[in-house]
Amino acid sequence: MTSAADSAPAAPPAKRDRTHYLYIAVIVAVALGIAVGLIAPDFAVELKPIGTGFVNLIKMMISPIIFCTIVLGIGSVRKAAKVGAVGGIALAYFMVMSLVALAIGLIVGNILDPGTGLAVTDAVKETGHAQVDAEAKDTTEFLLGIIPTTIVSAFTEGEVLQTLLVALLCGFALQAMGDAGRPVLRGVEHIQRLVFRVLAMIMWAAPVGAFGAMAAVTGSAGVDALKSLAVLMLGFYVTCVLFVIVVLGALLKICTGVNALSLFRYLGREFLLILSTSSSESALPRLIAKMEHLGVSKPVVGITVPTGYSFNLDGTMIYMTMASLFIADAMGTPMSIGEQIPLLLFLFVASKGAAGVTGAGLATLAGGLQSHKPALVDGIGLIVGIDRFMSEARALTNFAGNAVATVLIGTWTKEIDKARVAEVLAGRVPFDERTLLDDGHGGHGGSGDEDAADLPERGNDKELAKA
Repeated sequence: MTSAADSAPAAPPAKRDRTHYLYIAVIVAVALGIAVGLIAPDFAVELKPIGTGFVNLIKMMISPIIFCTIVLGIGSVRKAAKVGAVGGIALAYFMVMSLVALAIGLIVGNILDPGTGLAVTDAVKETGHAQVDAEAKDTTEFLLGIIPTTIVSAFTEGEVLQTLLVALLCGFALQAMGDAGRPVLRGVEHIQRLVFRVLAMIMWAAPVGAFGAMAAVTGSAGVDALKSLAVLMLGFYVTCVLFVIVVLGALLKICTGVNALSLFRYLGREFLLILSTSSSESALPRLIAKMEHLGVSKPVVGITVPTGYSFNLDGTMIYMTMASLFIADAMGTPMSIGEQIPLLLFLFVASKGAAGVTGAGLATLAGGLQSHKPALVDGIGLIVGIDRFMSEARALTNFAGNAVATVLIGTWTKEIDKARVAEVLAGRVPFDERTLLDDGHGGHGGSGDEDAADLPERGNDKELAKA
């Protein structure tokens, strides 16, 4: 006689996650790109559009992902004051950590003293002046630029802070609408699923983009530039590593109990993506998805991550400090501490006004020096050749800083599920690489402000279909 258990239909086999092959392919592509850049530099430089195209595909998805994340997060929170508290704590933290990063760069730059003895030729001076961006915004223009021309132009122009503003307004409006806003929230959740699925498809082009980007970077810099500026590069990389592991790691462990290395291992694929594209923006959508999966609530993730990409630039702060001291030494006009501090505070402010400028690190440095100490602009040409390699460390440090900030702010606002964090970092709750969403886990974290009735369960597709 056949038992009921025997006659029951077998559970469908779980789909195998093949995305690890994708990231193996990225590593191989990076190695091939470096090889081509060294063997055939002229040909390698021509491959730059391939890398640029891939990064642009990722950037295309940033605005809709930020919009959906913030609208769903704020629209489902009862108290608007909590969102304001998250934003205030985030901005205060970003300012403090930026100053800490500047101070660390100042100390290391004065110890290394790497620029002494380099020659600044007329060609180098011309190259330096060419880096001054005539379109760089001052602080007032930057603040006015947060307001989009229309509610739709925030998406078409790719301005992260404009998208953030529109999403905040829409989220608060839906929150005020109460039950009348629930169908709109369901519609936004449908759009979020679509957008993340499109992003997962785009990620399969990562090996091609990584190959083109690394080949172009290696081919344009050349071995000679790398050798002559190795001290500055190595000093900058070591400083960034120490800042991330010692400063951010200690802060994370003391405040949250989370091990920084475990968090960075969880974000390993994102670090690889940044390394291969020299752009931290390429990992922004995935950071949002992974922080939500980790257990940080949607409002905290939606506000902290996009804002941090403009205001929490720890790697850029260290870079501008060390690069300024390097250039001053190379020009034969070393600055005293009394001269260094006002310049660096000026660059600290300038970096906020120039957030979002393409090649923000070098462009901000050039614009800041032009405004505050014009004589040093001549020396910027010395670091143009290695700027893309410096950009790698800048982007990785900025990304690590924003990941840590999200966990810290989630903890301080009690908007994090600590039990889930432990499970995810232990590998017992894997991230779904196929959808980049948590099907079946709704509303992470929180302190009871999220109304379960406001949104259907994340994984309940039948409920979503009724909307």
